[in-house]
Amino acid sequence: MRIRLRFFAILRERAGAAELTRELTGPTTVGEVWEALRRERPALAGFAGSIAFAVNREYVDSKTTVQDNDEVAFIPPVSGGYSRSCLKSSSSR
Repeated sequence: MRIRLRFFAILRERAGAAELTRELTGPTTVGEVWEALRRERPALAGFAGSIAFAVNREYVDSKTTVQDNDEVAFIPPVSGGYSRSCLKSSSSR
């Protein structure tokens, strides 16, 4: 079975590629694919519990089993926005 892997944002840099393909021999979960990638590409190791997964453009959990020709996406946490504490510190200046 063949799957296509896609990496977004900082994961693209850390993986050294925007896309990869993998041949799998049997039933495999998204979490197992991620763990194999972390072992293969140590630069991904720091993102252990913070990655979102998607299969065929739908968010899934790590226990989802991938199928032949699936596209599996790995999405890092997104930062931005503001917090009330930021507003307090900026208004007190």
